Amino acid sequence: MLSDRPTKLVPPVLAKMAAWCLCLILVGVVVYFFVLAIARLSFVALPVAIALLLTALLFPLTNSLRQAGMRPIYATWITMVVALAVLAGTGWLVGARATEEFPNLVQQVQTTARTVQEWLITGPLHLKEAQITSYVDEVATMVNAQRTAITSTVLTAGAVAFEVLASLVLLLFVTFFLLKDGDRIWSWFLRGFGSMSPRVDRAGRAAWATLSHYVQGTVAVAAVHGVIMGIVLAGMGVPLWAPLAVLIFFASFIPIVGIFFAGTVATLVTLGAQGPVYALIFVGILIVEQQLENHVLQPLIVGRALNFHPLAIILVLAVGGILAGIAGAAVAVPVAAVIYRALPELRHQRPALPPAPSPDAPGPPPPGRSSPRISRTSPPAEGGATAGTE
Repeated sequence: MLSDRPTKLVPPVLAKMAAWCLCLILVGVVVYFFVLAIARLSFVALPVAIALLLTALLFPLTNSLRQAGMRPIYATWITMVVALAVLAGTGWLVGARATEEFPNLVQQVQTTARTVQEWLITGPLHLKEAQITSYVDEVATMVNAQRTAITSTVLTAGAVAFEVLASLVLLLFVTFFLLKDGDRIWSWFLRGFGSMSPRVDRAGRAAWATLSHYVQGTVAVAAVHGVIMGIVLAGMGVPLWAPLAVLIFFASFIPIVGIFFAGTVATLVTLGAQGPVYALIFVGILIVEQQLENHVLQPLIVGRALNFHPLAIILVLAVGGILAGIAGAAVAVPVAAVIYRALPELRHQRPALPPAPSPDAPGPPPPGRSSPRISRTSPPAEGGATAGTE
């Protein structure tokens, strides 16, 4: 006798797994085409992303000027002029110091190489002088060739310079209008979401708070890091200490990888200019200062704005670097932090608050009396439910 119960061809667990797989495939397709669009529009996407970071950094100054009674247009112009003045002054300092100290660096590298050469010959290794001399000449030639290569690259990279200039112009325009009309742009953006606008508004505000906290905290920590390392390099008499301090400052915006790269460059320059003893001292100071930054400055200044595991940071940096190079690695971590903080606000719907009672509305019925009965012919209350029953 056949059973009346229907036969299930697919177990429930397998059906749920298939449904989840289908959802993941659809999400993966959407993300894939979104990444392709961003990569195709990288000429626009990267300046806009960097403009958002600059806006988060500069908005406190603009907001302070507005609260002091200044019109938004004037507050924005003053903020932009101050930012450009700081960048121009830093660039002039770095360029002047690099032009002045680069020949001295070459001479110090040659002197250090001769000292090491004498130790290798007369020391316990007893190497041959001919081999060491050829190695020293190769290193000196390579250092001089790098200067020539940099100069020739600057002169011949006309197309790249034009693209960089266009990106800078776009970045300045986007930053200016975000500082001036950011609230109006956000209100216009929310109108396109209809009933979803409250969730999008909460997600956007949480994302903006996270981005502002991250950028301002990271800039403060990077400034402290660059100043301390610049003072250490200048105290050791290392040439190019100002450019190296600026390099350390900008490299601090790329977690883990950036400081490793900048520290390696600074250590090699110290090794070539002052010898292995000073290089070891610099490495020790760099490690101690980096540990103080990770365990003291980062928790105090940045706080919980970026509470990521190091493995997550490495993966995010790898993805950003593959998609957009150095600029992508720089913006990958704040973008991931913004998405991580905004998603919970999009998923959860907060209960609507009850409307405030009108001053003219009647109060609750006195104790012992029931509320008035509503006939079936009366219109339903909001939401389709009647206010009473027969």
